[in-house]
Amino acid sequence: MFYGINCDFLLKQEKPRANEAQYLNWVQTPVTETSKPNDNITTIVSQLNGRSIVLIGLMGAGKTTIGRRLAKKLKLPFADADTEIEKAAGKTVPEIFEEHGEQYFRDGESRVIERLLNEQPRVLATGGGAYMSEQTRTAIADKGISVWLKADFDLLMKRVRKRSNRPLLKTDDPEAVMHKLIAERYPVYGNSNITVESKDVPHDQIVVACIETLADHLRQQETADT
Repeated sequence: MFYGINCDFLLKQEKPRANEAQYLNWVQTPVTETSKPNDNITTIVSQLNGRSIVLIGLMGAGKTTIGRRLAKKLKLPFADADTEIEKAAGKTVPEIFEEHGEQYFRDGESRVIERLLNEQPRVLATGGGAYMSEQTRTAIADKGISVWLKADFDLLMKRVRKRSNRPLLKTDDPEAVMHKLIAERYPVYGNSNITVESKDVPHDQIVVACIETLADHLRQQETADT
């Protein structure tokens, strides 16, 4: 049992969506003169090979916002790991932290992420602490391409102050906590496949940077494999 529900539910694979056939048909569409401006998108989707694009980074880095827009550009499904956890638990993330503690949450988080990775390719936004789990890092390396949205301290604090649902920042000194998280997590995030700077610019600019960096990474990977 997990969060008061049967663990089998967390591991149950999603049924193929109604638009999956359309998605597969789109992936297989050959590049034409009119589609050349979308070469990066074509490269990404055609070379995923069943993998998901997994966004990692600290709270406030923009994983959910960027993830939704990136998924729309790539015509892929989008999922937010925290939202999926809340659906399974019937509770919000802050409630889970308060009632059961962080480790209980992390255990369930790993299960949910593994289940999502075993379903169809998608853009997946993960919680800030998810990538700190060796089990989760291994699952992402096996079934995904990890993209670290790297933001500096000032930008992170500017963004997280707008929301009050950050369990780890419910303290008298949230800035000290953020500095501690950066020191602990950034070296681990550095193991991701690629890094994209998350700056204080329009979100679409970050999405373009993600697409360009992902396409370059996959082209280099294809060259190395040939």
